[in-house]
Amino acid sequence: MTSVPQACVKAPGNSDGDARAVLPEGTAVPDWVPAEIFAAAVDAFTSEQRLDMRSLARRLGVARATLYRRAGNRERLLDELLWWRARRLLDDQVRASIQLAGTGRLIAVIGGVLHGISTDRPLQAFLESDPETALRLLSGTGSAVHSGTIGALENLIDLERRRGSFDPSLDTPTLAYAIVRLSEGFLYADVIAARAPAIDRTPDIDRAITLIHALLLGLDLSSFPERGPAFRCSPRRRA
Repeated sequence: MTSVPQACVKAPGNSDGDARAVLPEGTAVPDWVPAEIFAAAVDAFTSEQRLDMRSLARRLGVARATLYRRAGNRERLLDELLWWRARRLLDDQVRASIQLAGTGRLIAVIGGVLHGISTDRPLQAFLESDPETALRLLSGTGSAVHSGTIGALENLIDLERRRGSFDPSLDTPTLAYAIVRLSEGFLYADVIAARAPAIDRTPDIDRAITLIHALLLGLDLSSFPERGPAFRCSPRRRA
């Protein structure tokens, strides 16, 4: 695994406060889905079984019409399930990086999330068994995972910006969107390219982290001796 450059260390902060700032909705299961239905769906997913509404209704002892009325259709239930799992991973990484600051913290959180996703066996099984649905729910513009991850990253960037430990020359929404799209390109490259899954995705994830780290360093004005544009062109000399 490629090592991440030394991160800036700060005094220990409030992990609960930071977690709430990044994920205001917390890590609780969605309240609109009955607990027993959500638990059964999570169990099926983590067991690497296809989340099929007919099988789920049979397992719960209810009619399919009742299941649809109480939990929505398959994609809506999967969308909520995936975002719930993503929130727990994000929350863990935010809490684990409480002693870091600025670019170092952003890279620690992003890198931890990317490695967590790439080694998540149930998620990889979902990508392999139902790639079209998985890609739509994980990276589609209307998915909870995609929009929620961008929102959480925006919150983390702004948290570090307010503390004066990260001062990007790019606006927060654009930066967060770019990082998430770059990450998705590496995480789901096999599905996007419709090719057989690679045996080892770790080098690709490490390259993604290297690129994101370079992007953040290049945009962080606080890392330059003189505050100003991250990239400057020397004026032409007149002949």
